[in-house]
This record gives sequence, C-alpha cells and structure tokens, in this order.
Amino acid sequence: MWAIGRVVMVSAGLVGAACLLARVEAVQAGTEHGPPSADPAALRHAYLSFYNGRYLEAAAEALAVRADQPDDLAGYELRTSALLFQLKQTLASRSKLDKREALKQCDLCAQWTATFLSDTEHGQVLARTRLATSPSDEPALFFLAKLDLNYVWLQLELLGRKKGWNEYWEARRSLDALLTQDPQHVRGRVARAWIDYIVDTKLPRATRWILGGGNRRRALLAMRQAATTDAEFFVRTEAAFALWDMEVRERNIPQAIAVARGLVLDYPENRDLTGFLAVHDPALRDPPPDTAK
Repeated sequence: MWAIGRVVMVSAGLVGAACLLARVEAVQAGTEHGPPSADPAALRHAYLSFYNGRYLEAAAEALAVRADQPDDLAGYELRTSALLFQLKQTLASRSKLDKREALKQCDLCAQWTATFLSDTEHGQVLARTRLATSPSDEPALFFLAKLDLNYVWLQLELLGRKKGWNEYWEARRSLDALLTQDPQHVRGRVARAWIDYIVDTKLPRATRWILGGGNRRRALLAMRQAATTDAEFFVRTEAAFALWDMEVRERNIPQAIAVARGLVLDYPENRDLTGFLAVHDPALRDPPPDTAK
C-alpha cells in the first residue's frame, strides 16, 4: 500500500514541479528569498534536499555552504537539523529496541552525534559572540534558539538523557526577545509554538510550571497562523511541515491531509508525506467507483 501510494504521489508531484520551479526561479530573481547566505543558491539546494527527506545530502550541502562562509549561522542550523532528522529516521527504524540498544546497533549514529554536537557548539559560540556586541541581532537570536532547541531534542528525545536545561532557557529567552522586537517573525513564531506545545503535551504538570508553562491550543493556533502567513518560500515550507506534524499529533487527520497534499506537490520525494497520504488520504486509500456500464 505504501509503495503504491508513493508511486501515485510522485506522479502527482510531477504536476507540481512547474510550480516549484517557478518558485525557485522567483527566489533566484529576488522576488522571494530563501534563508540568508553568502551563496543563496547553494543553501537553497540544501533546503530542497532537507525537505525532500534527503538528510545526509542536505547536511553535506550545508557544510559546503559553510566552507564558503564559515560564520553563516543558517548553514549551522540547517546542518544540525539535517543530522538530527537523520538520527531520528534511523532510530525510528529500530523502534522495538530501547534507545541505548538502538544506538549500539547503529554504526554511524555515534559519528553523526559527534558531528552534530561539534557543529552545535560552534554555531552557539558564533551566535553568542554576535549577541554580546549586538543584543538585538535578530538572526543571531533566532539561530541561537534553533541550535539550542535542536540540542535539547537530541538529548531528551533521541538519547534519553536529562540534559539541555540551560539551552532550553536560553532558547526561550532568545525567542521571546526576538518576538518582542518582531512579532511577525514567522520562523520565530513556529519555534516558540513548538515550545508551548511540547511543554504542555509531553511534560508532567509540575515540570511544566518549572519550565515556564505551555499551551497546546495557543501553539496550534499560532502554527496555523504562521502556515498561512505570506512569507518567503522556505519559511512557508517550514511552517507548513510544522503544522502538518502538529495536526497529526492532535489526530486532526482531515486537516493534516490537507496540509500534506499541498506539501507533497513541492516535495514528492518525502517518504513521510507520501507514506502518510497513502494510509490516510481517501483519494489514495479508496479506489474510484466503477462507472463503466
């Protein structure tokens, strides 16, 4: 079933290829802009790889961006995100094992983790150095928060370690400062909504209070608003993927299907999207009625 759905969705994705090409050309023409970089085209390709689920390719492309511009925080954030998703994908295939045993059976996970930690540390140092001289530096505030949250996710979710509390508070303060300066910062709103959601849905009541509280309804509303905000191409993509994930977690399957249908037109290689639609989308799950007489 998943294989059939994947073939169908890849075919459907070809219909949207012209739309995607037009959007990418718009980025090149300057009418839309991807995340800032010394080489926007290189980072754009890395983002396309990332959202199509080619995480190791995205990590390598982000590293190439950093080779040209070592202080580019966007390259650090994308590379660590790609490594994190690669780890998540790999460990998910060993879901019947506990975290420690799954890591032991993954020959490359230790290397990916070490690279992730090294890149995270370097990116954090760069962002903190910029903020020490310019506390209102919005890109530094945002990317520091994202690097911190990636670190927290690695420690708590993937490695099962109770670490990352300092990074959590730094991320929360950075995002609050960013959104005080620019309440319409879409990527900042998405990241802040995830904090609200995870704290409210994953942690005991006492721990929620210690971590500043959360609000799942507010988070879902904020994510829906972010996903419909007129923003740059990859910013809209990030918000849409985040909304899809949250709708799935909330078991709002019709809403999740609607978001996934839009995303898969631009990212037909993403197996999470095609697999989800193959299972849940009635247009793929149920054969069309036989109208032949």
